[in-house]
Amino acid sequence: MDVLGIDIGGSGIKGAPVDVKEGRLSAERLRVPTPQPAKPEEVAEVVSQIVAHFSWDGPVGVTFPGVVVNGVVRTAANVHHSWVGVDASKLFGGARVLNDADAAGIAEVTYGEGRDREGVVLVLTFGTGIGSALFTDGRLVPNTELGHLELHGKDAEHRASDRAREDHDLSWEKWAGRVEEYLKHVEMLFSPSLIILGGGVSKKADRFLPQVKIDTPVVPAALQNEAGIIGAALTASPA
Repeated sequence: MDVLGIDIGGSGIKGAPVDVKEGRLSAERLRVPTPQPAKPEEVAEVVSQIVAHFSWDGPVGVTFPGVVVNGVVRTAANVHHSWVGVDASKLFGGARVLNDADAAGIAEVTYGEGRDREGVVLVLTFGTGIGSALFTDGRLVPNTELGHLELHGKDAEHRASDRAREDHDLSWEKWAGRVEEYLKHVEMLFSPSLIILGGGVSKKADRFLPQVKIDTPVVPAALQNEAGIIGAALTASPA
C-alpha cells in the first residue's frame, strides 16, 4: 500500500506518496519552502497543503528536525523555538511524527545501505544541521541528536553541516576536512561498523567523500534526499 510521507527541513518541506513495500516514491514529490520563521501554525499549513495536493485521506508520516517523544516536540534547534512542547501529532491531524534523521535512518536500514548490516550503524544527515540515527543490529536508538556534540567549543553542526559549508563559503576540500574531524569524533565514541551519509549532500558525495579518511567504512545514502520521506511513510504504515 501507499503511505504519504512528509519531511520537514530547515529550508524546505517535501512530501510524496510512498510504496512502502518497495521503498520508493510512487508519485513526484512536492517541495514547498519552509516558512520563515518556521512557527507551528505556518508549518502545519504547508503540511496541509501537501496533503491536499495529493488528495490524501490515508495514513501520513511526518518528520521533524528535533527530538520528538510520543509525538511531542522536545527540541527545535533549526526551526522556531515555539515548537518546544507542541503535540505535533495532534497539530498534523493525527499523523505519525518522528525525528527527521531517525526517519532517514529507518529508510536506509530497511531499504538502503544499512539493510541486513549487523553491529552499530550510524546514519548522519548533512543539511541545515547534522542529524543522526543510531542503530544496533537494526534496532533504532531514537533521538540521538549527535549534530550537537561539541567541537571547538560549539555545536558540531555549526562547523560541519552543509549550511556551514555554504555560510562560510568553504571549498569542498576544506569542508571535507571538517566532516572528517567530526566523523573521527563519532567514530571514537561509538565504534560503528558502518557510517551512512545522507541529506542533500549525499547526491554530491563524489566531491568530498574521497577526501574523508577514517577507519570506519563511510558510504553515501542509497536513498539520498528521499530517505526522510520514505522513512516517515514506513513509520506510519499500518502493521
